[in-house]
Amino acid sequence: MDLPPPVNTDPRRALPAIHEFAGEILAEDPGVLDWAALEAAQQVVGEARSALAAGPGEASENQIPQGKELWLRRGLQRARELAVERPRRVLNATGVVLHTNLGRAPMALGAAEAAARAAAGYSDLELDIGPGRRGNRLASVCQRLALASGAEAAYACNNNAAALVLILNTLARGREVIVSRGELVEIGGSFRVPEIMERAGVKLVEVGSTNRTHLRDYAGAIGPETAMLLKVHRSNFEQRGFVKEVSLAELAELGRDRGVPVVEDLGSGSLEDLAPFGFPAEAYVPRRLSEGPDLVCFSGDKLLGGPQAGIVVGDADLMASLAQNPMARALRLDKMSLAALHWTLGAYLSGRAREELPVLRRLLTPSGDHEKRTRGFAGALGERLQEKNPALNVEVVENRVPVGGGSLPGFEIESWAIALMAPGGAEALAGRLRSGAVPVLSRVRDGATLVDLRAVDDADEPLLLESLLASLH
Repeated sequence: MDLPPPVNTDPRRALPAIHEFAGEILAEDPGVLDWAALEAAQQVVGEARSALAAGPGEASENQIPQGKELWLRRGLQRARELAVERPRRVLNATGVVLHTNLGRAPMALGAAEAAARAAAGYSDLELDIGPGRRGNRLASVCQRLALASGAEAAYACNNNAAALVLILNTLARGREVIVSRGELVEIGGSFRVPEIMERAGVKLVEVGSTNRTHLRDYAGAIGPETAMLLKVHRSNFEQRGFVKEVSLAELAELGRDRGVPVVEDLGSGSLEDLAPFGFPAEAYVPRRLSEGPDLVCFSGDKLLGGPQAGIVVGDADLMASLAQNPMARALRLDKMSLAALHWTLGAYLSGRAREELPVLRRLLTPSGDHEKRTRGFAGALGERLQEKNPALNVEVVENRVPVGGGSLPGFEIESWAIALMAPGGAEALAGRLRSGAVPVLSRVRDGATLVDLRAVDDADEPLLLESLLASLH
């Protein structure tokens, strides 16, 4: 007697068909985009298929939805995530003005409009209008950089890491660059100065110890192959205790005596002197130049308050060499960033920077003014909460926040924040705030969720208020 064919019990046969699944997602929410529904269906089914192929011990309910409703919910969520425009707008209620994860410096409205104009139409990006021939896209912005910083000349590329690579590759390729061991920093994203130097084609010579480096260490290491003395700002940490470093002025004098260029990677620099407001003097670019280095490089989207850019100021002959390096084209600024940087530098040159640039306005807001604003907002929040949840307390507390963005490590700003103690805990409330239509970023400290208005625009206060109310109910 013939036996019936074996039944295929492979659980992967029960997975939904991609196009049918995508159609169900669209039927559930017609507002979902077709491409997002199809991609979501492929991703969710693909994850389940991979989990089943791994075997029973590897598959989990998190990877394989149980039941049609859960399949649909997961597919719909994925489709909506795919369709969200990125980068997404958020409200920065951390108090950290230069928050790297949130895009560092917000540009001034005028700078953003300049970038939009450059993007939306044609421009004289690389055209000399008068004679009608090819021009230099960097000429005007570099002129403004030199004027605003007091440098002989200036150069700009797409970020500060690129600026450092260009400097190293131009001035020291195949030769030695001397750096203190205490300045071999690792910046965000696991990028390390020694690795950047290696990729730039230079030979690293470490001097001193982790915590103490003397001028004699640099002097003793200079030899026939030395092409540069490099000083790197400790952008995200500080050293205390039994420490010693060589000042920029001392290093510059040694370089002049021995005929070796001195370069400082300042990381974050300002063209406005912030020292009268209690900020460390090291951030002021003209002051760093006055100490005698050949070149100083820094970021455009940190204390400067402009778009992402790598800025170099200093010696005119060295600057000309940077521009002639073939790598310069690969690292050049696009038209939108150039337009925004040009506008930002105009604000400095015309004396409007403190009023026009959000970074400077927020950093320089007097503590008393910030406290008054915070208490006013807390009062409005408290009144609304009393209507629905009288048990919740709204407290205004003193706060201290870093500048952020790898700027001025160890320096904190006196600030004020609203401390919220909500059922379920501070982390849960912070999570609910992040999950809103416009995510709100806060900080958690001592069991409370802290909301600091320092980096929140006045115009965004109503939105922040509604987000808080929704998260607290």
